[in-house]
Amino acid sequence: MRMTSPEQTVADASKALELAKKLNYIPGIAESWRVLGVGNYYLNEYKKAIDDYLNALEFFQQMHDLRGEGRVDNNIGNLYRDNDYDSALEFFQKGLVIAQKLHDTELMARTYLNIGDVYFRKKSFYQALSFENKSNDLFVVLKDTVNLVVCMQNRGVIYNYLKEYDTAEKLLLGANDKAKQLGLNEAVASIDLTLADIYIRESRFNDAEKTVKEGLILSQIIKDTKLTSDFQYTSYLLELKRKNYESALNYLSEVHHSDSLSFAKNGSTQINLIREQFKQQARQKENEILLQRQQYDRVKFWAVAIVACLLLFLVGVLISNVKRKAKTNLQLTNLNAEVSRQKDNLDRINHHLEEIIDERTKDLQVKNKKLSEYSSYLSHQIRGPIATLKGLLNLEKEGLVDEHECIRMMNKSVSEIDDKIIEMSDMLHDPGRVGF
Repeated sequence: MRMTSPEQTVADASKALELAKKLNYIPGIAESWRVLGVGNYYLNEYKKAIDDYLNALEFFQQMHDLRGEGRVDNNIGNLYRDNDYDSALEFFQKGLVIAQKLHDTELMARTYLNIGDVYFRKKSFYQALSFENKSNDLFVVLKDTVNLVVCMQNRGVIYNYLKEYDTAEKLLLGANDKAKQLGLNEAVASIDLTLADIYIRESRFNDAEKTVKEGLILSQIIKDTKLTSDFQYTSYLLELKRKNYESALNYLSEVHHSDSLSFAKNGSTQINLIREQFKQQARQKENEILLQRQQYDRVKFWAVAIVACLLLFLVGVLISNVKRKAKTNLQLTNLNAEVSRQKDNLDRINHHLEEIIDERTKDLQVKNKKLSEYSSYLSHQIRGPIATLKGLLNLEKEGLVDEHECIRMMNKSVSEIDDKIIEMSDMLHDPGRVGF
């Protein structure tokens, strides 16, 4: 309802706040305060609006509701938008950081929209247009028709200041039509204000007069005193351009009167004053909490004393355990030293045994080699007499040798074999005798 009847917004939010308080429904209380602030903002009741926003912020912080805090930061930034651009950007940036952290597309879109408006007021038109385009892209995704109208309006206003009047008029007329379809009185009135400025510049006086009348009626319906004053000023410019100086002077007088009342009513000084009041209230709450804490100091003191005694007892037990462990560690160290000594002795004995085994192994290898050589030698010596016997046997079979001669030679060969066998037996029983 904020763009059609902000008074209704305030009325509905007040009912919601009453119900939420009865139910002790903290999220409802926080959001009701915030919407009350929005309604009062559109009614140009800035003092009430900041009071509402700070109440909302207190409850959102109590719930650790980051999204709620980001929305309130965005709302507070709007309060500063007309008179303190740096403070407005500070609050918008705080809201944007939260929106990006939460990946909240809606909050990001609204914040981009407001940041663009501030840069427009600072006359950084291209920077403003960049943020408005970002906002427009997100609202397209969200299918937010109301804020798409606002984006179209803002871009039209920017192009008007960039002197691209055809583009500006096209955007503003499109936004005006959609705003009328949605019944957005505040948006229609704001758009009429810029259209009237374009028509006056182009000396289209009839179009300007028609647009001003429409916007003035709507601003009075929604009870937006600031917008009404702006239309009075636009009427002054129209009559001045028409050279109707008397009418122009009357409008200028009304504008002066309205601006004087508005200045007395609004401004960043009042906003800062309310913020300081809330800081003071917060300090008073902290003092109350401090007093409550002091009432428990004695209990805490005795509790700490008892804990300290228990800690001393535990320290004594720990020291005793440490001493016992130190004694045990010393004994283990001595045992380890003795084990190390015995290990060294075993290593020496093992080393000596290894040397003996190596020496015996080498000796056996030498003897085996000699035995192999001697066996080969004896085998060769025995093979000769055996070959002689075999030859004699073959000759005797053939009748080629005398029997007595054959027997004599065979006895000789057998004797040689017997001598070799005896020699081998002696070698096996007394190897030293044969040089083995």
